[in-house]
Amino acid sequence: MTQIFKEDKVIPVTVIEAGPVSVLRKLTVENDGYEAIQIGYDPKKKKGFKAIKEIKGTGLEIGDEMTISMFEEGDKVKISGISKGKGFQGGVKRHGFHGKSASHGVKHEHRTIGSVGSMYPQRVIKGKRMPGRMGGDTIAVKNLLVVQIDIENNTLSVKGAVPGRPGTLLFIEGKI
Repeated sequence: MTQIFKEDKVIPVTVIEAGPVSVLRKLTVENDGYEAIQIGYDPKKKKGFKAIKEIKGTGLEIGDEMTISMFEEGDKVKISGISKGKGFQGGVKRHGFHGKSASHGVKHEHRTIGSVGSMYPQRVIKGKRMPGRMGGDTIAVKNLLVVQIDIENNTLSVKGAVPGRPGTLLFIEGKI
């Protein structure tokens, strides 16, 4: 992330390299049962695509390229990506539990979640919020404003934060 100064305001932005995406395959109702296109992103331009995704779309043919020239400053976009992995976390960090009070008999138990079951089912019910792996989920952030477009460098600056660490592959949907 960085910041841009516009009209006496500081705008926090994320700069995204949005290289050209190629149309690899066209799916039709006759052959595949639905209509879509398959797109691929190749950062090294060696025909070994790093990411392939299907999207609904018509009007594009195999070999066409989608670039950031599709966007304009002021557009609202939806950006999806995989969030940062945080490893194994306890109930306090993962679910916002407050832990136990610091009174008598609570030695070494301040951040534990407490009782996890009841007498009747005599098991832990599915979906119980407990410690476990956190992060690494697909997250979508909607209504991000396109602040700046640099067509020469294939970069797109959006207002706010996007999911993932630096270098994460993102999917940008425009014209919300």
